[in-house]
Amino acid sequence: MQNVLNALRVLETVAARQPVGVAAIAQETGIPKSTAQRALRTLQTAGWIRPAGGELTRWVVTTKALQVGRRATGELGLRDVAVPVMEKLRARTDETVHLAVPEGGKVVLVERLETSQPVRIVLPLGTDLPLHASANGKAVLAAGGPEPVEELLANGLPRHTDTTNTEPDRLRAELAAIRERGYATNSGEWRADVSAVAAPVVLGSGRVVASISVNVPTSRMTEESHAAFGALVRTAARDIARGLDGAARGDDGP
Repeated sequence: MQNVLNALRVLETVAARQPVGVAAIAQETGIPKSTAQRALRTLQTAGWIRPAGGELTRWVVTTKALQVGRRATGELGLRDVAVPVMEKLRARTDETVHLAVPEGGKVVLVERLETSQPVRIVLPLGTDLPLHASANGKAVLAAGGPEPVEELLANGLPRHTDTTNTEPDRLRAELAAIRERGYATNSGEWRADVSAVAAPVVLGSGRVVASISVNVPTSRMTEESHAAFGALVRTAARDIARGLDGAARGDDGP
């Protein structure tokens, strides 16, 4: 049992800090280096991790972890419906398109389609996005009930950049505006170089299952872009929701 627990702790540490070496894993987990090394070999044999860039001293998770996570959350069906919509959105904007799902007190990036432009936003799949400082997070937060908002505010709003909103009343007002217009914006509030516009994917039952966003280097985002991308992501989110509702009913289409 202890060997299994050690392997799981090592896997979680690799996922959180990748690429990471055995010394850092041992320090993070409190597991002896020899034990951590054995766990790494076991995880590699099972296909959960691989050497980073071919180096046997640093490790990253494989897509196996992502696939298991998708099955656990039902996100594989979401991806089947969302990716064609994301492809159309990317074609309309020629910017990077993200799909994220809510998980606890954050949203998690689960799919990405990249722009053809040389200057682009590149975030690894599995990246956690803060609810109050990302467009995807604010879109999900605004579409949910008041309880998650108040829980978030009770825990405090950490500052990530100079533009992060850390004032509760100001966040409540922003969320109200997001509900009114149907999309959220982020202007370098999580990372100074990352701006985005996102809309929530809300099923007919009212459940928020995801958010879809257009992601742009902050230097390329304008007020006009906010409005244009907002209309596009709002439509894309509705298309995904209709597709999911239709799939649940057994329809061939929305």
